[in-house]
Amino acid sequence: IIIGAGLAGLSCGAAFARQGFRPLVLEQHSKPGGYATTFSRSDFTFDVSLHSTTVGERDGLRNLIYGFPEIKDIEFAPHPDLFRVIYPEHDIRVPQRNISEFIAILVKYFPDEKDGIEGLFEDIKRLSENISKLSGLKGQPDMSTFPAEFPYLVKSMGKTWGDIVNARITSTKLRTIVSSQWGYYGLPPSKLSPFYYALPMYGYLVGGGYYPVGRSQKISDSLAGIITGGGGTVKLNSRVKEILIKDNTAVGVKTEKGDEYFARVIVSNASAHSTFLKMMNEQELLKDYLERLKGYSVSLSCFQVFLGLKSDLVKKAGIRDSEIFFNTGYDIESEYKAALNADMNDTGYALTLYDNVYKGYSPQGKNTLNILILQGYDYWGKYEKDYFAGRKELYNKDKRRMADILIDKVEKTLLPGLRGEIDVIEIGTPLTNVRYTGNYRGAIYGWDQTLNNSGNNRVGHKTPVKNLYLAGAWSKPGHGYGAVIPSGLECFGEIIKEW
Repeated sequence: IIIGAGLAGLSCGAAFARQGFRPLVLEQHSKPGGYATTFSRSDFTFDVSLHSTTVGERDGLRNLIYGFPEIKDIEFAPHPDLFRVIYPEHDIRVPQRNISEFIAILVKYFPDEKDGIEGLFEDIKRLSENISKLSGLKGQPDMSTFPAEFPYLVKSMGKTWGDIVNARITSTKLRTIVSSQWGYYGLPPSKLSPFYYALPMYGYLVGGGYYPVGRSQKISDSLAGIITGGGGTVKLNSRVKEILIKDNTAVGVKTEKGDEYFARVIVSNASAHSTFLKMMNEQELLKDYLERLKGYSVSLSCFQVFLGLKSDLVKKAGIRDSEIFFNTGYDIESEYKAALNADMNDTGYALTLYDNVYKGYSPQGKNTLNILILQGYDYWGKYEKDYFAGRKELYNKDKRRMADILIDKVEKTLLPGLRGEIDVIEIGTPLTNVRYTGNYRGAIYGWDQTLNNSGNNRVGHKTPVKNLYLAGAWSKPGHGYGAVIPSGLECFGEIIKEW
């Protein structure tokens, strides 16, 4: 039984199904995918979360989802540039699959930092290689030769991403620019593990950024199809209320509707908070484990504005970019603090212009846009009780206020005339994330990827409750599409190995 049809739950279920097992995936929502889903309003279909991802190449085509070579019907379109990042004094388009050109761009802006820039990217490359090499080992590494075999891993131990950057770069502005993807990971450089910046960043710069034709829902539907095609079941609108425990062993689940299901193993793709504090009452058994989890912080949530436009305003404005990060300053620490507090004063934003990824994304002559900022949950806590009771007047007023601030900012900085072209608007808040995914505090990345929750210290798949496992962003290897699909496969592998 798998609780939750996020990408990790679907990945794990698909792995079981193609080996002849009959997994039952229970999902609270009306569609599979978790954050990898879409919704429609009028003539527009919006992607809940996906802006860009990495994907493998085979036979000259970018259509390989690692771990699932049987999925061949999803075409991934490349972004025109990897992304564009705008600061008060810098406007940089990061090229697709050309890391040397990106280095040259940075050196052009900061010639005095040439050695530091080249040294930093060498660090990133070598650290990425060391992590990949360690991940590919069969069995435990030889600790007597570890420093010689994995020098960049050793060099990075106990250091944050900020420490790695600061050792090479002296310019405050350049430090910020080389960390401009921090929003993908939800932590500022001073808190973020270098493993969770260097490895995906290097893969992204070298492998490129892509978006699935058919949106993220197509990935989720394909994984669900493997499950049902192999004799398993994906049961929607089925929220699990309780994990059934007998003799410190997970034996089944009970849904809110009162249905009970029993199985040899239970995999939770729900949040760790929901799994251990809402679905079971095993506080004594879990005492030490829960104490450990208390030491981890929960990631930021997000605030999003989904827009469908009456005309092709993006073309009129002459913008060719598909992923833009607009920043009002160079202080990431202040930006992070503002995000935690939902402070909208002088905020930047991320803007995705999907019609610049591939033609036909929107209805003819129209645009589909997404404006996103990271945001903490505490601000929205005052509306939580009323929100889930259906009393949303004050909540709706506040979320519209924030949306107007972002729309005005995008109109002023990149898309003149934006407000007058809006045909459809939908606004998502951290409470929206809780409602549709059940994620604790509306977290979009699960646990924060801090030094004490990375590498071998990362929360594992196995739990203190026998036959109960975790898969997804709340477990290892981490968050993001490129990590949670492998998480489901890893979890499956651990279970089979134990069996």
